[in-house]
Amino acid sequence: MSSVTATSAQTGASAKRLAFYRNIGIMAHIDAGKTTVSERVLFLAQKIHKIGEVHEGAATMDYLEDEQKRGITIQSAATQVEWSGVTINLIDTPGHVDFTAEVERSLRVLDGAVAVFDGVNGVEAQSETVWRQADKYRVPRICFINKLDRIGADFYFSVQTIIDRLGARPVPIQIPVGGEKDFRGLIDLVRMRYLEFIDDTEGKKWNDLDIPADMLEKAKEYRHKMLEFAAENDEELLNLFVEDKEPSIEMVKHALRKGTIKMDIVPVVCGSALKHKGVRFMLDAVVDYLPAPIDVPSVEGSVPRKPDEKLARNCDDNQPLAAMAFKTIAEPTGDLTFVRVYSGVLKQGEKMLNPRTGKTERATRIVRMHANKRQPIDEIRAGDIAAVIGLKLTVTGDTLCDEDKPIQLSKISFPETVIAMSLEPKKSADRDKLGEVIGKLMREDPTFKASTNEQTGELVIAGMGELHLDIIVTRISRDYNCEVITGKPKVAYKQRLAKMVDTEARYVRQSGGRGQFAVISVKFEPVQTEDNGFEFVDAIVGGSVPREFIPAAEKGLEAAFNSGGKLGFPFVNVRATLYDGKSHDVDSSEMAFQSAGHLAFRQAAENNVTLLEPIMKIEVRVPEEFLGAVVGDLNSRRGEVNEVDSLGNIRIVRGQVPIAEMFAYSSALRGATQGRGSYAMELHEYRDVPRNIAEKVMKGEEK
Repeated sequence: MSSVTATSAQTGASAKRLAFYRNIGIMAHIDAGKTTVSERVLFLAQKIHKIGEVHEGAATMDYLEDEQKRGITIQSAATQVEWSGVTINLIDTPGHVDFTAEVERSLRVLDGAVAVFDGVNGVEAQSETVWRQADKYRVPRICFINKLDRIGADFYFSVQTIIDRLGARPVPIQIPVGGEKDFRGLIDLVRMRYLEFIDDTEGKKWNDLDIPADMLEKAKEYRHKMLEFAAENDEELLNLFVEDKEPSIEMVKHALRKGTIKMDIVPVVCGSALKHKGVRFMLDAVVDYLPAPIDVPSVEGSVPRKPDEKLARNCDDNQPLAAMAFKTIAEPTGDLTFVRVYSGVLKQGEKMLNPRTGKTERATRIVRMHANKRQPIDEIRAGDIAAVIGLKLTVTGDTLCDEDKPIQLSKISFPETVIAMSLEPKKSADRDKLGEVIGKLMREDPTFKASTNEQTGELVIAGMGELHLDIIVTRISRDYNCEVITGKPKVAYKQRLAKMVDTEARYVRQSGGRGQFAVISVKFEPVQTEDNGFEFVDAIVGGSVPREFIPAAEKGLEAAFNSGGKLGFPFVNVRATLYDGKSHDVDSSEMAFQSAGHLAFRQAAENNVTLLEPIMKIEVRVPEEFLGAVVGDLNSRRGEVNEVDSLGNIRIVRGQVPIAEMFAYSSALRGATQGRGSYAMELHEYRDVPRNIAEKVMKGEEK
């Protein structure tokens, strides 16, 4: 449904209120300066009166102890500020790939985003990941080229990398004046004015001047390009542009806004957040160009349990409630659940339905978040984001809706885990406590998994990378006072059936009295399934397996699929077709057919599995003199180098490499480059493990 249709159905009061709302996220590669940008926004909007610096471990939005120690963002943090009469819900997201789930769930519920780029490096590995996530959820964005005061910063190079690496259409609406340590202002191409920064005013004062004569030609050239892009979205502006007539400022802004919301263009602004330069003008661009909740299409969902029956809800207080829980923080007093309300009003104490569980929930308290501080409120209205306390069974990605007019919104999808390690409590008395803590952490973080290996009985935790599991283990010991012993990190392998197989499973037991009897014939196929999971097909005709026992057979098959078989690694992509069987009038039971299902899967997997390993996309940045050593090292790690780019004296190596070969890579890279190399990795795909390595893994000899 188009945003026009959505808005036309709005009630006047809702539309008027929502026009002055923006739900935005700040996203970028690690170290591009997202959290510093967020701190400056809070300061300029008078939400904080003293700035906390990330490098000093004092940033407001990085409030976790691990964030302050490591100088990185781990959890997304939410706050609300006012700017030019507009209410902005702001979410600062992590840049490290191990915490990509935080970006994923934030983008799912936001209407717009600010992509921050390092003015020296332009688009980096993780910038590509977050950009693709924003594309997936159709989130319009603006770009902020940051750190233009640094040596080697180049605004025009950074804009070019947005074209080359992201395939986007960046449109500078500002260009910098001066560079590196002489970065002293910017030219606003919409108003054609020179905005000169005044030092030591913390970004609160600036001079609004005529454009310097030596910059006028360049400003005219970039304004012409900007108007060309803007005119594509507005006929009136196009006519003026063709006739070489001067449009009004409002007309230019209107056309740029239209193009941004359509995701046809991406406005680009510039500055240096650390030096208080340009952030206020970035905030103006958020207000001018990013969408209000009423500018985006209606949210779409389906009738619960009927995925083919589609529904749409307008962003309007008077519509039935439709909301999404997008983040959970487990607390002793009850889970704190972050919620985006798409339609209707979520009120304190009122009942609402969770269609996934089929149960109703109540928000006992509702709070407005400012990082880790809370302000009680009575309700969350359409288009707003806040947090609720008191939900018992709701997890990330769940819908909350009106009981009488239910809707199921599409889920949030999360990437697969890539590394695992065994975990046990130091004191056996802490075993139950550890189970409880892990349950809490899994509720908070959808990319953290834990399971018990059926063969060995050991607890295995899995996550997105070494840093991810390191932080989880630290939290278990420090925050929950539960000391643990960990095994060495291992690869989170998966397994699939190597070939199609037909099997007959006979579960027949006779031991005096009533026996157990179930026979099933099942065809197993390794095929691409939804969510890479287990797919069951009931092909029974003529009652060879009585109808009441078919669900039990399915349950047994699925339980064996989930158990990981002999090796304990999760299975993926299996279709099981139950097509024949036998039953006994007296001895057949649900339990017998469930056991037969379990047996059938075990028989199908016997000597018929192929191991799969995570292959990572890698980007390594090294000075030119170390290029040969780094490429040679990657090749020795079963890596494939796809391309090598240049950035001054730096070489950027891109390729793929199995994660099995990359444990402790950071120290190897430091040694090979005298500490001057850096790298970023993310999951690319799962691939079959080469036979010689698979044999070692299956014998338990993997590294």
